This record gives sequence, structure tokens and C-alpha cells, in this order.
Amino acid sequence: MRDVSDSMTTMQTSRRPGSLASRNIRIADLVHYRLPVAGVLSILHRVSGAAMFLLLPFALRWFADSLGSEAGFARAARCAGSWWGKLIVFGAFWALMHHACAGVRFLLLDLHRGVDRASARKSAIAVFAVSLALTGVFGLWWLGLPGRAG
Repeated sequence: MRDVSDSMTTMQTSRRPGSLASRNIRIADLVHYRLPVAGVLSILHRVSGAAMFLLLPFALRWFADSLGSEAGFARAARCAGSWWGKLIVFGAFWALMHHACAGVRFLLLDLHRGVDRASARKSAIAVFAVSLALTGVFGLWWLGLPGRAG
């Protein structure tokens, strides 16, 4: 009969799939893992939701300042026109578009639509394409590039 400590040592040093040692990873090992497109989409869905939540107080303050007085409106317009203001607006708009598109995809997955691997991959790629395209159209409109009316 084998000693229990011998079996634990064998299990911890074994590199067989399913052994305890093969499931433990180090931080340095993370660069070797490659997530599928749907996994990246899921992580970015969470990131975009958190970004919108964290930006909400600043957006409300910006909006309140713009409605409070002419000086507040001028200050908000100056902030929105600066490079960092544009970066924040673009980032917030992308987060909104990405989160909305991914949310629709996740609702369809909850209804068991497109849950097979090929369909899930195509819908994840579609979410990236649509959210980036909508952000690009918004950027063209907002910066006054060709195609903007008025």
C-alpha cells in the first residue's frame, strides 16, 4: 500500500492533463494563452460596462456645467474640443456601442440562438465590426469630415 504523502507528491509533480499541477498557472504563463474571439468580446463587454459606469459622474458633471451658465457651456465646449476631451468622448461612445452590440449578442445567446462554435465566432466578429463602424461614423460626423450635413 502506498503512502498518502507519496501519492500527493506524484500528483503535484505530474504534468498529465487533468492533474493538479497542470491546472496551476503563473502570471508569466498568461502571455502564452490565446483567447478565442468570443472570449475577448466577453472581457471587453465587461470592460466597456465598467468604463461607462466610471465615466458617468464625469459625463453628468460635464452636462450639468454646460446647462448651468454660458461660462459653463464655454468651459464644457473647450473641454470637448481638446484632444483629451475628444479621446474621452470617442472612448465613451465606443464603450456604449460595443456594450450595446455585445449585449444584443448575449441576449440572443440566452435565447439559444447562434450558440454553436461557428455562429458564436461570426457573431463576435460582427459585434467588433459593427461597434467600430458605428464609432467611425460618429467620428466622421463629430469631427466634421466629409459626409457631415450642416
